[in-house]
Amino acid sequence: MEIEWEKIAKSFDSTRHRAWKECIDFIDSVDGVGIDIGCGNGRHLILMEKNGLSFGVDISLNMLKIAKEKVSHAVLVQSNALALPFREKQFDYALFIASLHNIRGRENRIKALKELMRVLKPDGKAIISVWSKWQDKWRTYFLKKAFFQWKELGDIYIPWKKDVYAERFYHLYSMHELRKDVKRAGFKIIKAWSVKKISKKYPDNHFVIVQAKEPFLQPFLKKRWRKNVSVFFGDETPFFIRKGFLG
Repeated sequence: MEIEWEKIAKSFDSTRHRAWKECIDFIDSVDGVGIDIGCGNGRHLILMEKNGLSFGVDISLNMLKIAKEKVSHAVLVQSNALALPFREKQFDYALFIASLHNIRGRENRIKALKELMRVLKPDGKAIISVWSKWQDKWRTYFLKKAFFQWKELGDIYIPWKKDVYAERFYHLYSMHELRKDVKRAGFKIIKAWSVKKISKKYPDNHFVIVQAKEPFLQPFLKKRWRKNVSVFFGDETPFFIRKGFLG
């Protein structure tokens, strides 16, 4: 799936210029060391840098190259959200915006949420967003699907047609399912709400703000990830971290 995001990175960037108000409000309410999981073109990292040390993580190297041109000092890391290359309890806050729904399989999505929990400090907060299953555009499609399929109801391939063509995997969520998954990952839900970004009648995005509950367990970069982790430091040249760096 990362191949699809590499293909559309430049085209995707042209459609994602502004930070979402929900994310702006959240970033303004927190401080300390932050991480943006699925940072894409870095549109929210630009704001996070004002709070201090910030990390952006994305599976797409081409997305990170675009983000590198926009941020000033954020650290950019190429990584899968299911196995973040950081030690436990390193971040004061996190963003996981419009990325969780691109992970195939419920168990994998919950694993990604548990990874988020693992790297957050005790009482650290995160804002998570996903696309809604029952939004205007896909409501009829999934109502018909519901008669024949309940398991993983919400899975769909959505084509990208601007400049290049690519099929992107999505799992569209109900709010009930999102709340259930973040609770299963161990989070405390502080706030949950839905919004209409493009839809006219039914919400197309769900948001939750959550808080980590687990006590401190381990120390910054997991040993098994100390080799060959792609990292960018602000406006510096990208390079590969080798054994002994950051850990």
